[in-house]
Amino acid sequence: MGGGLLVAGTTSDAGKSVVTAGICRWLVRQGVKVAPFKAQNMSLNSFVTREGAEIGRAQAMQAQAARVEPTALMNPVLLKPGSDRSSQVVLMGKPVGEMSARGYHGGRQAQLLGTVLECLAELRGTYDAVICEGAGSPAEINLRRTDIVNMGIARNARLPVLVVGDIDRGGVFASFFGTVALLSPEDQAFVAGFLVNKFRGDVSLLEPGLDMLENLTGRRTYGVLPFQHGLGIDEEDGLRVSLRGSVRESEVSSPVGEDILRVAVCAIPLMSNFTDVDALAAEPGVVVRFVDRAEELVDADLVVVPGTRGTVRALEWLRERGLADALARRAAQGRPVLGICGGFQILGERIEDEVESRAGQVDGLGLLPVRVRFAREKTLTRPVGEALGEPVEGYEIHHGVAQVTGGTPFLDGCRVGEVWGTHWHGSLESDGFRRAFLREVAAAAGRRFVPAADTSFGSLREEQLDRLGDLIEEHADTDALWRLIESGAPTGLPFIPPGAPA
Repeated sequence: MGGGLLVAGTTSDAGKSVVTAGICRWLVRQGVKVAPFKAQNMSLNSFVTREGAEIGRAQAMQAQAARVEPTALMNPVLLKPGSDRSSQVVLMGKPVGEMSARGYHGGRQAQLLGTVLECLAELRGTYDAVICEGAGSPAEINLRRTDIVNMGIARNARLPVLVVGDIDRGGVFASFFGTVALLSPEDQAFVAGFLVNKFRGDVSLLEPGLDMLENLTGRRTYGVLPFQHGLGIDEEDGLRVSLRGSVRESEVSSPVGEDILRVAVCAIPLMSNFTDVDALAAEPGVVVRFVDRAEELVDADLVVVPGTRGTVRALEWLRERGLADALARRAAQGRPVLGICGGFQILGERIEDEVESRAGQVDGLGLLPVRVRFAREKTLTRPVGEALGEPVEGYEIHHGVAQVTGGTPFLDGCRVGEVWGTHWHGSLESDGFRRAFLREVAAAAGRRFVPAADTSFGSLREEQLDRLGDLIEEHADTDALWRLIESGAPTGLPFIPPGAPA
């Protein structure tokens, strides 16, 4: 059976996803056949595999880092929140129903342990190494009994655990120590050590603290990764931007033409696959911002209404905040608007929903001649086609079935004036299509913006993944990491009291 490692974190967003991807890229560059794995993921950012399975986008990104095709085995359980209290459960790439958090943790989660262990075993039987990602913190003592993604799977599969901490937030030593000290003796035996993420400054000033941490816990630190901008790719747990903030940590390059292009993304509730706008943000001279106020649409050259897990709720939110009226004014003025998936449905005339919100018939914004009926079966496809004279491909994840009754065909949707709509996620990653679309937007907006002729989103993504691999290779003890992956946690690791409560 192949080697393995579980990358856990002191908190959500400590850097588990990118560290897992970095380790995968480092290993594959060494000639190791490696695959990523996350037993259970909670995310509204998802992806469709070639066999038509829905998995977290983070695992698709990690598969790309490992240079393998993503499959449902890599993320057997995906939870897609629909409210503060319930989520859609996606099992082996297919939705199996809605469930409350209490119902899921009360029994359903434990029933899935066998499934996730079978998937992990199949991957370990196929690959030299499987790098697993945990979720949240392994020290969630209220949820340990039914845990299938952190120490539950580490103990069952006998995986060594590397705990990642975000030092940029502060309190990393307390977080490391507390994480171990709140685990049972049996769990602690699998926690091999720590990895510091997002360090700024002189590492020599940190080293005395790392030595003290090792003396306190008997566990070493396997590396200190420096802070780097622009590595927030395909997040899963949340949107790492503030509203009215630029998309992630991207830096806008100088425009090729005389003008920049301003893109405003409506930060609607339960926003899904906001990664669709990453390709726009990668274009020199394109400024992408998330907004939640009507006045912030005034100076935008393009407004994007993104996907959502709550189409009717998002529609109500747009109306409550005056954004719906602002979108209608833009359409009347011939100013560009793009709706993607749930955003496309919102721009239509009517929505019939007895599945997602159970709201029945609801009027849309009426900007596109489209009627949407929600079906119980989810559409999960990887379409390819042509638009604006360019080849384009994407992926679809939706319950809404659209009936287009007019306008000009646009991918699977339509266009009326400067209002565009499609269910296709990821279409803007097709370089020629993206450039053609931005030329149309610039012309309608009256901007002297010129898309760069040589921007390749795929190449930029590969560069990011290589940077993650470089971080591991240059700032982690890779020999010690490989020993962990190959041989498991060191024996004789001390117990740190008090341990998990009875």
